[in-house]
Formats: sequence, C-alpha cells, structure tokens
Amino acid sequence: MKGKSFVAFALPLAMSLAFAAYAPVSAAAGTPKTAIVVGADTTFPPFETEKDGKVTGFDIDLIREIAKAEGLTTSIKTLPFNGLIPSLQAGSIDAAVAGITIKTSRMQNVDFSDAYYKSGLSVLVKADSKIKSFADLKGHVVATKKATSSVDYMTGHGVDLGHIKQFQNIDSAYQALMTGGADAVVFDNPVNVNFKTSHSKDVKVVGDLLTGEYYGIAITKKEPWLVGKVNAGLAKIKKNGEYKKLFVKYFGGDVSGAVEGVVSPASVAVKD
Repeated sequence: MKGKSFVAFALPLAMSLAFAAYAPVSAAAGTPKTAIVVGADTTFPPFETEKDGKVTGFDIDLIREIAKAEGLTTSIKTLPFNGLIPSLQAGSIDAAVAGITIKTSRMQNVDFSDAYYKSGLSVLVKADSKIKSFADLKGHVVATKKATSSVDYMTGHGVDLGHIKQFQNIDSAYQALMTGGADAVVFDNPVNVNFKTSHSKDVKVVGDLLTGEYYGIAITKKEPWLVGKVNAGLAKIKKNGEYKKLFVKYFGGDVSGAVEGVVSPASVAVKD
C-alpha cells in the first residue's frame, strides 16, 4: 500500500516538472523576445506621419535603428495618441513613439526610456495676429491636440478649459487656426516650426518657449527587460552617429533638440 501511494504521488509530480521544464515563461515574467510591436500616432510630423500607407518620421527611424542595434525587429501599429498608454497597459503593444513627454503621471502606468529629444511648447498664430505671447491668449480660442501636455500647461496657467479646442490630431488644430476656428495653437515647438516652414507667409511663432520637456519612448510594464534593451540601443546609435543623422534628415541639421549623454526619465519628468 505504501509503495502504491508513492508511485501514485511521484507520477503526476514528474509529469508536472517535465511540463514546467518545457513550458515557455509567461510574458508577465518579462520574457525577452526578438520582435516588438511599436505603437505610433502618425499625426505628429516630422516625428511621425503617414503617406500612401507608409509610416515615416524621426521617431519611426529612431526606434528602428535602436531595435536594429539590439538585434530586434519592429512592427508599427498606428493608434490615436490617447490610445497609446492604454494599449501599453493592456500589453497589446510593447513600446510607443509619438513625441511622448516624460511625465510623472504617465510613469505610474508605463516605463520610459532615457530621454532622446528636448522640446517645449510654443504659441503659433496667424501672421497678422496681435497676439504676441502666451500672456495674450486670455479670452482667445486656442487649439491643440487632445490628451497632450499642452492641455495641462494651459489649464494650469490660466487658460479657461472652455476656450481650449482639443482635436484628435494636430492637423485639425492647424486647420482650425487657418480657417478662423481658433486664434492660436499651443503645441510642441518642433511641430509648430515644421508647420510654419511650409506656411511661412501665413503663420508665425510668438513669444518664448513655454516649457522645457523631454520625449521618451514609452514601454509597457509587462516587458521590464525591454527598457534596458532600448536604452542600450539608444546609447549605441548615439555613439555610431546614426542618432545625429536623423537630425540632418528631419530637422535640416538643427540639433537643438538632441540629448547628449544619458538623461534618465526620473531626472526630467514633468510633475503634474
């Protein structure tokens, strides 16, 4: 009887151990993989844009070069900006690029890479506007992109929420400005400058930069190993020159937004 009991116990135990030896480690345990899904909002030129079904931009090339340096492959999944962090939380994407400002509130839900671009908010108005700075926006209708740091900044600095028109993409905000539906656009300066470059007779950037903020690559907390890989890849492309080449390709060689050395997300996170 004793022998039979031992056999009855040992057999399922052995089977369980054998299964465990061959079963893959769950995603929750942070299993490294060779292919990652990257979410991108393609309404943020020159960082992300889409033409004829092809997604391009500074951020897209950046994440691809980082992945290449670390032996990873990428597939791009286009999403609205306000859908990126929920998708990262759900684990349906591994990383996201969209000129995402590193913020303390976002760090509660996702991880961030080291900073890769220094930006700030600016005010864009029509060429004949009497608005000269952010201080002149009181009482005016201001357009921007939904769920971005520009909304937080304006509501925190005296702009009534009822005067802020929030759009799903920044192109719609610019269209509102051009057609008289808004008196100004408050948004990331490199994107405002990009629009100004192609509409130089119609618009102008006024006043000083409103903020100093840094962009980071957002990463799902379900894949903790990926933060180290992305940071290592970013360091490699800075060293081999690919990082600076992107500034030539997308900003005409203007490296004012380049981040030298390692700048951790915790050291530059916008507190909100």
